[in-house]
Amino acid sequence: MYDAKFVYTNFSFEIVTEEKKKVVALLSGGLDSQLAVRMMQEQGFDVSAVAIKTPFCDFDCGRGCGFEIRERADDLNVNLKTVYLGDEYIEMLKHPKYGTGAGFNPCIDCRAMMFEAAKKHMDEIGAEFIISGEVLGQRPMSQHAPALRTIEKESDLVGKIVRPLSAGLLPETDPEKEGLIRRENLGMIKGRTRKNQLEMAKKYGIENPPNAGGGCLLTDPAFGLKAKDLFEHTQTPTINDIDLLKIGRHFRLDEETKFVVGRNKDENEMIKSMALSDDILLEARDYVGPVSILRGKNTAQYIKFAASVTLRYSDAPKDGQAFVVSSGEKSKLEILADCAKEEYYIKFRI
Repeated sequence: MYDAKFVYTNFSFEIVTEEKKKVVALLSGGLDSQLAVRMMQEQGFDVSAVAIKTPFCDFDCGRGCGFEIRERADDLNVNLKTVYLGDEYIEMLKHPKYGTGAGFNPCIDCRAMMFEAAKKHMDEIGAEFIISGEVLGQRPMSQHAPALRTIEKESDLVGKIVRPLSAGLLPETDPEKEGLIRRENLGMIKGRTRKNQLEMAKKYGIENPPNAGGGCLLTDPAFGLKAKDLFEHTQTPTINDIDLLKIGRHFRLDEETKFVVGRNKDENEMIKSMALSDDILLEARDYVGPVSILRGKNTAQYIKFAASVTLRYSDAPKDGQAFVVSSGEKSKLEILADCAKEEYYIKFRI
């Protein structure tokens, strides 16, 4: 996209074009990041977007943030680059420099990693700076002023991050000092209220704006407990381990063994698909019920326990016995099990 200027010389003219200044937007799919993009486009910038996926915030899986980011990018008329933070994200989670929140969420370290990814794209395309939809005071861990400064420092982007919705309340950035943007065109939104954003959405024609909400599973306290348990008992969790956290009822049996029980047909199929060679799957032979999975070094010690709990969550009579099929890579057994009493297994549940 170009602006044209007409330069007259000896009664003739030539067209001199000026390419629009480029900026990179961190696009989450939420309303705030969409508004940040619209504000920069309104001021004449060519905006490219970067969307970040992690094992805990995967917008393609229907969980986590759950926004249709590609559709949002099309609506905004911006190019979209998707960056996946996998193994490096897991390594960071082992020892986050700035700790975790109420769940297991390392928000400051996480945001710094996201901005580092955006910085790489900024350098690649020759953009001037990075924008995000962060609002001062909206998130308790990562969106207060000291945290915002820490994130800039950790991502080596001091002065290069513009947060258009709140920038009027924040220190002057390099783009302001260089005259690329003007403070009077920047927002002064603060806190958790959504009134201003919803008014802006109407102005920019953004229909059905998404509700505010954390996109990362790690911010959920219940999920956070399961994630914390995994990282405490597994030196280097795999993507498979993490995906298993997203489904089922979880039980910690000992330091090296855990047990997961499916809650519905879809989860049962997912558990089957995620089973590894050393895992043991269990399922009631004659009754509708869950697929369960035993994983760890001591699975053999817990097969009878797992069979009785699997039976407990099935349609089998609660006061009798029934067969449970136990299957591994090299063996398949039928176990006659009692239906477990809740007080027998609930102490192991995460």
